[in-house]
Parts: sequence; C-alpha cells; structure tokens
Amino acid sequence: MSLLTIHPESQPQVAEIVRDHDAISSALRRIGVTFDRWVTDCTLPPEADPDAILEAYRIPIEQLKSAHGFQSADVISVNAAHPHKAELRANFLNEHVHSDFEVRCFVEGRGLFYLHPNDRVYVVLCEQGDLISVPAGVKHWFDMGESPYLQCIRLFTSPEGWVADFTGDDISARFPKLEAYVAHYS
Repeated sequence: MSLLTIHPESQPQVAEIVRDHDAISSALRRIGVTFDRWVTDCTLPPEADPDAILEAYRIPIEQLKSAHGFQSADVISVNAAHPHKAELRANFLNEHVHSDFEVRCFVEGRGLFYLHPNDRVYVVLCEQGDLISVPAGVKHWFDMGESPYLQCIRLFTSPEGWVADFTGDDISARFPKLEAYVAHYS
C-alpha cells in the first residue's frame, strides 16, 4: 500500500502519516509533485521484457510524452540478484536535483522517494501502479532497499536521461532507509 509521511527536516522521528491514495496525491500536488495510478488492461508475466512493458503502457506513455515533451521512455529493473544493486542504491541515496522531471511508474515492486522542497521532507512509499513525477529542481533522494525489487518505467525529455546534481547536504543520512521505514510505518 502506498504511503506518505511528512516530517520537519530537522525531526525525522516526527511524522504526519497519510495512507489514502487520493490524500497522498493531494498533499504532493501542493508541492508540485504528481502522484497518480497507472493500470494496464493486460496482464504482464513476471518475466516480461522492457518492450512488452512499454507496449502494455503505450497509451499513458504517449499521453505524457505529448503533454510534457518527453522524448524517450525505458524500463529499469533491479532485484536482489542484480550484480550492481549496491552501487545503484548508493547512487540514488544522496540528496540531489535534476534539470529535468523525474518520472517513474512502478510496474512491479516498490521504492521510497524522499522529497525535500522546503523545510519539510515528504517520504513517499511507491508501489506497483504508482506514478510519481518530481519537478525539475526539487531536492530529493531515493532508496530501493538492501534487497531491491522494482521494475519502473522512466520518461525523459533529454537524451542524457538521468543526470543528478548532488547538493552535498547529508540530510539523507538522518532519515530511515526503506526497510526501517516499512517496519516502522506499515
């Protein structure tokens, strides 16, 4: 189940908890973040390749491309057996910004987005069917967990794809990682 907690940036242990999907969407919309549900009419097998996934979600992908000028879409898949899972996780764990949207649709699995647009940190547990769009310039970080399981559609407006500008702030070290977060709030 998707979940949002909102914390004062200096008090990670204090949280407003939001569990209803519509209420999560509304709270995130106030900071410029889109949070939506994507469903497909077809059933994808667990071993579906990226082309099959992109075809299954072709209509909403094309709608977003048209509305926002996205040039490309791809699929990232990471699981506990991935040989570079630790490096991938470490790459996303530090606070950063992008000059482009960061759009992810969770086809399978889950991940934890931490959004830091102001003096609060919005922590969003995204699960299968969740689409999150983080605007350019919003400070954030992401945790896929020690034993990741996720498959996400990513959309990009630039050919470079995912390019991060790290803030150098150590705020991400003060917030719980995915497993501790799920254990505490689920």
